[in-house]
Amino acid sequence: MATKKKSHGKGTIDSYKELKEDVKSREKRTNVEEKDDLDLKSNAKSNEIVKELVADQSTTASTRTYYSMLISVTLLSLISRLYNIDKPAHVCWDETHFGKMGSWYIKREFFFDVHPPLGKMLIGLFGILTGYDGGFAFAKPGDEYGETRYIGMRVCCAMMGAAVVPLAYMSVWLLTKSLMSSLFAALLILLDVGTLTLSRHILLDPIMMFFIMMSTYSQLKFLSYRDRPFSSQWWIWLALTGLFLASSIGVKFVGLFIILYVGILTVNDLWKILGNQTISLVEVVKHFVARALCLIILPILVYIAIFGVHLRILNHSGNGDGFYSSAFQSQLIGNRLYNVSMPENVAFGSVITLKQRRTGGGYLHSHWHLYPEEHPPRQQQITTYAHKDFNNEWIIKLADQEPKPDDPVQLVVSGDLVRLEHRETRRNLHSHHEPAPLSRRQFQVSGYGVNGSGDANDVWVVEVVGSPPGTVIQTAKSRLRFIHYHVRCLLHSHDKKLPKWGWDQLEATCNPNMREPKALWSVEEITDNRLPNASFEIYSPSFTERFTESHAVMTQGNSGLKPKEGEITSRPWQWPIDFRGQIFSGNNHRIYLLGNPIIFWGCLVAHVLFVVYYLAHTVKAKRGHKENKAWTEHKETIFSACWWLLLGWALHYLPFWPMTRVLYFHHYFPAFLFSAMLTGVILDHTVILLITLVPDSMGSMVFHTVVGSITSGLILSFYLFSPLTYGMDGPVSHEEDSKWAGLKWLRSWDI
Repeated sequence: MATKKKSHGKGTIDSYKELKEDVKSREKRTNVEEKDDLDLKSNAKSNEIVKELVADQSTTASTRTYYSMLISVTLLSLISRLYNIDKPAHVCWDETHFGKMGSWYIKREFFFDVHPPLGKMLIGLFGILTGYDGGFAFAKPGDEYGETRYIGMRVCCAMMGAAVVPLAYMSVWLLTKSLMSSLFAALLILLDVGTLTLSRHILLDPIMMFFIMMSTYSQLKFLSYRDRPFSSQWWIWLALTGLFLASSIGVKFVGLFIILYVGILTVNDLWKILGNQTISLVEVVKHFVARALCLIILPILVYIAIFGVHLRILNHSGNGDGFYSSAFQSQLIGNRLYNVSMPENVAFGSVITLKQRRTGGGYLHSHWHLYPEEHPPRQQQITTYAHKDFNNEWIIKLADQEPKPDDPVQLVVSGDLVRLEHRETRRNLHSHHEPAPLSRRQFQVSGYGVNGSGDANDVWVVEVVGSPPGTVIQTAKSRLRFIHYHVRCLLHSHDKKLPKWGWDQLEATCNPNMREPKALWSVEEITDNRLPNASFEIYSPSFTERFTESHAVMTQGNSGLKPKEGEITSRPWQWPIDFRGQIFSGNNHRIYLLGNPIIFWGCLVAHVLFVVYYLAHTVKAKRGHKENKAWTEHKETIFSACWWLLLGWALHYLPFWPMTRVLYFHHYFPAFLFSAMLTGVILDHTVILLITLVPDSMGSMVFHTVVGSITSGLILSFYLFSPLTYGMDGPVSHEEDSKWAGLKWLRSWDI
């Protein structure tokens, strides 16, 4: 980390003349031996003086100037994020998901999502605080809000997104003690239309970016108190770091990347403490314990508490019940398993639902639709389905006869030969040697027969795993395998989704691998008036079990995310080059998520410049080139800051490359924040290098010219591309007479 430098009393360029005199006095004090060692010519010495001058200038800032700039960028951030926040007055892109989920929190209806709950809970809280009642459907993008109070949720998300700009400013200041670096970093994020677009809608992204930046700033602020260990401020910022780390991963699992970042910062800091021989071993242990308490134990407790609140709020049955186990569902008010009494055992003639016993397993399901011609024979589709539905109901029958009303009750036991008749379509669960539609090495499962009558390929052996033949099947408790009597394969399902003809439901197959561990099922619900009922309370899970199951289901759901038909996705290589954006809103008020190309491409150039600057510095040092102390300290500070910011960018970007799940452009923006901060530091350093190339008398003019040009260019680029955020109308860019044709710099942009 950069060492803390003393801040001078005036602004960067205001102290130019005073600093110049100061540097000249330093030159006079330089002794003859040092001059001989450096072997510098007079003009080279002059350049060194200018470098020292600019190095001092880059760290010269009064408290008044610092806060004036901070207030300015904060106000500009708020204005840009809140301007026309009510437009468009319809659902945009993922507002259909997260607005809907916020509504479910307000109505306390349980649902399933692949992300942890904090962000959606906050959206629900924003809605409650601003008068939204949770009644809007958020059915699909483009739906008009009408009289719905949606603006409050947008405003709250926008304010969290607006806070990212001043947080970047303060973070870069802590790293460099340079006002220009801080200001450039803030401007790059402020004037990026992509970050602006994400901040103006009901999404998790502004909440996520806020917590990532708060984690970064809190950690850097904590490190700034390294010379005052165990003081009250030291403890406060350490604890806040842990709190915001938990909040980051509590919004999305990508919060793990900022945890890794802070972890590396912490290890580096502890390594320095361990190597400081002026600190006793007792003090070193105290440092370790303090960080373990605040950066490990505290975040874990906060994260668990987030799920405790989540499960406490969502205590009513909703559309996400079917993703979870029967025991989990039994805790949801309104679910058919809540406080239910149903038969404890299964008898021939009982109506049952079968749920696969794996994380995120679905219900055995069928419907009237047939397999398409390319997957013969054209028999009825069998799938698994995550939601409760009457098409999940099956009648379990003897293999060789139809049940009669006056038949005595006969319980189903392990080893029985059975048929499963689909209650709605009256067709039997069937398999044969035809390959399954997706898993070609497994066999097709279909619905066959008329009114419950079929053939020998409808016969299955039911087996209770881990129990001897003759064991009675217990509702929800028994782990069952269904073995096809003739083909000798296991009824099975996995995460492969069928195409549109299969309604995006999961493929069901008959797996010839008789050791397949996931080919397990349980009876979740049973209807049979002939059998005595038992209370389902005996299956109630503990909080730990529900917490663990929630994570297993989320993890599986995340890994199984696939693009929908016609959906625009992207790959990580496209993100830094701004190759393709994301349509947020169509209709007559079009919004397009795209990074400001001047800023995005400028960040790439800055990354290259950093490598060039660092290599040049390293080669010069290796060759024994000597520079004055101020210039050396300046470069060490700049390079240290850049390395840490480059690490933050890499940790938030590179892990997406090996991911197989569906990815979108908005996944890049946490990494972009670090890239923009790095670019701000490099811009400042570049300005200083330019000043060293001109005579002293021109330094002030060059400074104002270069800084003014950079700032003007950024503002102009924002002006040009701001319609992508605030809305476009009329013909699209590729149509004749479109006023947006000039914005389509790349063919891949769907403006």
